[in-house]
Amino acid sequence: MNWEEFLDPYIQTVGELKIKFRGVRKQYRKANRHSPIEFVTGRVKPIESIQEKMALRHIKLENLAQDMQDIAGIRIMVQFVDDVEEVLDIIRKRKDMRVVHERDYINNMKASGYRSYHVVVQYPVDTINGNQTVLAEIQIRTLSMNFWATIEHSLNYKYRGNFPEEIKQRLEITAKIAYQLDEEMRKIRDDIQEAQALFDPAHRKLNDGVGNSDDTDEDYR
Repeated sequence: MNWEEFLDPYIQTVGELKIKFRGVRKQYRKANRHSPIEFVTGRVKPIESIQEKMALRHIKLENLAQDMQDIAGIRIMVQFVDDVEEVLDIIRKRKDMRVVHERDYINNMKASGYRSYHVVVQYPVDTINGNQTVLAEIQIRTLSMNFWATIEHSLNYKYRGNFPEEIKQRLEITAKIAYQLDEEMRKIRDDIQEAQALFDPAHRKLNDGVGNSDDTDEDYR
């Protein structure tokens, strides 16, 4: 398996999708409108993680590109739960990608407390060997959902899923707190957006330089 050759289209996919969704955010800001996209991150799954998942899910090498949908991963962070639907509408209407699967873990929270919305898209990539269609997973979540998921992921890595009972209970409690935070922020959304519009300096809306300060990648696990 030539991993570098196999992963190159996925690396290209992540790079292109990050640019495109960041472009959407800039369009909203230039128009002095609330952007449903707060920031965008992305990653290509490490080879070791791919191999572990292949073993866990019994995925054959020849079926890898079809059966593993999150080798290319994009995460779109939003401020409010209501923004999730607006981002979904943007994705569904785009002509440069096609939605093939959706998983709603916001209205159908996992037993662990995990909340997020997952969309799998087919994305065409132009390479020197021609066009190739790649599967990519787009995760949409609020900042509070992301905070909880990041902590849970770290603990899961430490305990390999076998959480001590005390930690399991505290994760359940904090998941409820994160949910309540999102609900309270939803109730005062209009006031928050009005305050942000007054507070947001004009250069953040209009700066189109290639080195946008808010375009730096954050950790994506």
